[in-house]
Amino acid sequence: MSTWAGVTNEAFQLLVNGDTDTYRAMVVTLQVSGAATAAAALLGVPLGLVIGVSRFRGRSAVQIVLNTSLSVPTVVIGLLVYLALARRGPLGSLGLLFTPTAMVVGEVLLALPILVAFTVSAVSAVPREVRETAESLGAGWWQASLAVLDEARFGVLAAVVAAFGRVISEVGAALMLGGNIRGVTRTMTTAIATETSQGKFGLALALGLVLMLMAFGANLLFHYCVDAEARERPQRRL
Repeated sequence: MSTWAGVTNEAFQLLVNGDTDTYRAMVVTLQVSGAATAAAALLGVPLGLVIGVSRFRGRSAVQIVLNTSLSVPTVVIGLLVYLALARRGPLGSLGLLFTPTAMVVGEVLLALPILVAFTVSAVSAVPREVRETAESLGAGWWQASLAVLDEARFGVLAAVVAAFGRVISEVGAALMLGGNIRGVTRTMTTAIATETSQGKFGLALALGLVLMLMAFGANLLFHYCVDAEARERPQRRL
C-alpha cells in the first residue's frame, strides 16, 4: 500500500497535470449539483415563505414532516426515483434513468426539504412588526411577504448553501440514478468510491480535496455576502 506522503503527492500531481477523469468528474458534479440546487431553490424558497408567514391549521404537523424529511437517507430517495424511472416504472418511457437528468431529479428531492425547512425557520424568526409595517404602507399579501423574505435573506442564503453542500457530497442516489458512467454521470463522490475500491488512492484523494475546496468556497461566498451587508448597514442608516 502506498504511504500517506506518496498518495498525497500523487493526488497533487493529478490535479496539477490536469488529469482528464478528475476534471470531467468535477464538471459533471458542478453541473448536476448546481442545477439541482437552483431548481430546489426555485421550488423550496417560495414554499417555505408561504408556510413561514401563514397561520393555518396543521402547520405544526407540516413542520414536523419537513424536519423529519431532513434525515431521509439518500439511498431511499435514490430507490424511489429509480423505481419511477425504471423501464417498467410510471416514467420509464422517458428514458431518463442513468442520465444526468435523473441525478438532478434525485438531488432536487434531497435538497428541497432543507430549503423549505430552513426558509420556514428564517422567515418565522423575522419580527411581526416587519410585516405589519409593510401592510400599513399599503402592501398586499405577497408584497408584505416579500418584505419579510428580504429581512430573512441571509437565513435563506444559508439554506441554499446547506442544500448545495448536501447534494455535492451525495453518493447513494447519484450512483443509483446515474450508473457511474465515466465522463457522463460519474461525479466526484462516485469516482472516489470507485477509485478507492480499485486501490487508486491518489485519484480518490485528489477528488476529495477538490470536493472539500468546493464546499469551502460556497461557505466562503456566503460569509463574504454577510460581511458585505454588515459593512453597508451603517451607510444606509446615514
